[in-house]
Amino acid sequence: MLKPNYGFAKRQRDLAKKKKQEEKRQRKATPDTTTDEASTQPPADEQKPPQSP
Repeated sequence: MLKPNYGFAKRQRDLAKKKKQEEKRQRKATPDTTTDEASTQPPADEQKPPQSP
């Protein structure tokens, strides 16, 4: 019967963790322009004047 290769599984987990941390670092390094634009402009329904009945 084959034994599980725990070293391989650990290496795969470590590589996945490093990849995730690198992606997070990249996101922090580059400013996200979509959130900046959305926060400076009011929502569309606030731009309309209130309707009188």
